[in-house]
Amino acid sequence: MGRNLLAVSDLEKNEVREMIRRAGKLKELKKQGESPKNLEGMSVGLLFEKQSTRTRLSFEAGLFDLGARAIYMNPADTQLGRGETIADTAKILSSYLDGIIVRTYGQEKVLELAENSAVPVINALTDLEHPTQIISDLFSISEQGVDLEKFKLAFLGDGNNIANSFVAASAIMGFDLSVAVPPGYEPNPTIMGEATEHGNSKIEVIHDPASAVRDADVIYTDVWVSMGEERKGTKVFRPFQVNKELLSFCHKDPLIMHCLPAHRGEEITAEVMDSPRCVAFTQAENKLHAGKAILEFCLQD
Repeated sequence: MGRNLLAVSDLEKNEVREMIRRAGKLKELKKQGESPKNLEGMSVGLLFEKQSTRTRLSFEAGLFDLGARAIYMNPADTQLGRGETIADTAKILSSYLDGIIVRTYGQEKVLELAENSAVPVINALTDLEHPTQIISDLFSISEQGVDLEKFKLAFLGDGNNIANSFVAASAIMGFDLSVAVPPGYEPNPTIMGEATEHGNSKIEVIHDPASAVRDADVIYTDVWVSMGEERKGTKVFRPFQVNKELLSFCHKDPLIMHCLPAHRGEEITAEVMDSPRCVAFTQAENKLHAGKAILEFCLQD
């Protein structure tokens, strides 16, 4: 009965491609004022420890479109806030709900929740991974006519959950990936090791942003300080800003991507953010359509 989505590595290439195909169809239907009620009668809980705009709203709206009911839960208002274990919470929630969407800090919390849940669990972001964002982003890239097995993505900034998930996605799909980060901010070594061992793509981690973007088809950046992290400034990331000067090193005319929220003047300049090549707002819209495809994939038999 359904399945979990806890990490990008849970998926196979054909499954990612099918979700992307389905997201495109659901987007087309939405534009026509139609939405299949494939999840009619279902109740799905959103257990969010971290703040969210796009992820929360896209899943809530997507559930509504598909005929399901979204029930938002702030852990501070549940017994989790008073010390109830994740295992006990999972057993109770899954006796009421048809699925659980969770956004939290540690990946271990999502794993424990899924281990003790009788219904599918979807990871809507942890400090380690953000699989639903990456599926949506691959849909956005594909929508621009890019072959998902024959392109290069350059990720600039911090080797965070987005970078980790792109490493895993590169190994599955076969696209090349260059992660340009300051020393000490590299992606998770375990995910890197698994991708290198099992993947057939070229994945490199370097400290030179100009080299990373030189032959990139897509340039991707994210905030320099993720939610829940505390750092003494962002000076170390300054050379990795996506700006007009950096783009002068490109041999192509790449797509510019940002999963938002953007801190204009930090990881990306307003000039680049507002340029025709930046598809950040299309990415945000596509979270609705990709989210619905993910919901169908995980919650239907």
